Amino acid sequence: MKNSALLVETPEGVTFSYDLATPVVRGFAWLVDALVLAAISYIVTQISALLRALSPDLAAGVGTASFFVLSIAYGIFCEWRWRGQTIGKRLFGLRVIDSHGLRLRFSQVVLRNLMRFFDGLPLLYLVGAASSLLSRNLQRLGDLVANTVVVRERRWEEPDIERIAPAKYNSLLGWPHLAARLRNAAEPEAVAMAVRAVTQRDRYAPVARVELFQMLAEHFRAAAAFPPEAIEGMSDEEYVRSVLRVIYRAN
Repeated sequence: MKNSALLVETPEGVTFSYDLATPVVRGFAWLVDALVLAAISYIVTQISALLRALSPDLAAGVGTASFFVLSIAYGIFCEWRWRGQTIGKRLFGLRVIDSHGLRLRFSQVVLRNLMRFFDGLPLLYLVGAASSLLSRNLQRLGDLVANTVVVRERRWEEPDIERIAPAKYNSLLGWPHLAARLRNAAEPEAVAMAVRAVTQRDRYAPVARVELFQMLAEHFRAAAAFPPEAIEGMSDEEYVRSVLRVIYRAN
């Protein structure tokens, strides 16, 4: 039986649900990407036509290279640069994530895009569509091999920031360029996890609570490294609260 949602449980016992993208919505996203690739292909064709007058061999080389770029590198570049999204996926609110809720790795992005050749057989992604319909988590072959799933992007829900992170001096806001970097790099899933961790902190066992906030703090520190003087004396939980105020632009 196929799932309509992916449930991920963290080692600390926190469970998160992700709505899986249906093959129909993924098909529309793919169509948008196909149109983008067609536009790029047209530009490359015009360039190749100019090069053919100078050197047929050079034109052939450009044509061969463009095939790889258009069919493989487009997906790799976009999904890595935009953390699991292409132009089509961004338009339809879809995102590629690790099937265990871990951070998407570059090797997974490369592998799932290299498998597009097989998913596209015999034409119009029939193999990929069949795999999505038959697999439990609506995964095409590339997703199965790379251990990824495509989900509906979780939008940030505006929490009661004054309740979960009471107003006080926030030293992170003293570094506006790093605060902006943190807002841009913060993933919706991680932000949602942080909000839930803060609002439900009293429900966790003491050890699990410490480990959860340590994991979240390490994640956000990797997104934007504030200088030591900005976080001096902060516990991991205090740091996560300050991060939420930065993300939601609370003074």
